Amino acid sequence: MLVSQYMSEEELRRLNWRCRRGMLELDIVLQRFAEHQLMTLDLAELSAFDVLLDFPDNEFLDVVTDKLHVNAAINTPAMQRLMRKLRNQPNDNCDEVKG
Repeated sequence: MLVSQYMSEEELRRLNWRCRRGMLELDIVLQRFAEHQLMTLDLAELSAFDVLLDFPDNEFLDVVTDKLHVNAAINTPAMQRLMRKLRNQPNDNCDEVKG
């Protein structure tokens, strides 16, 4: 059964599971991304996301926060689109009042 035109329900579950990380900051970013953006990725972006999910947590977070750039060999147009989506997520906590 296809959940979207791009991925099966099994693939979606697999990617959601891989978004669970050991580093809290990265876990929050990836869980939010999975909830809001995962279903919108095309096949090339899904492939790029799979590559990023193989990165160690510290390196992955540095890439997402733009402290580290991905290797030129994997810096494809799909990777660039994916990085824009990862970096430009809405902040779910923006309505909180800080005291």
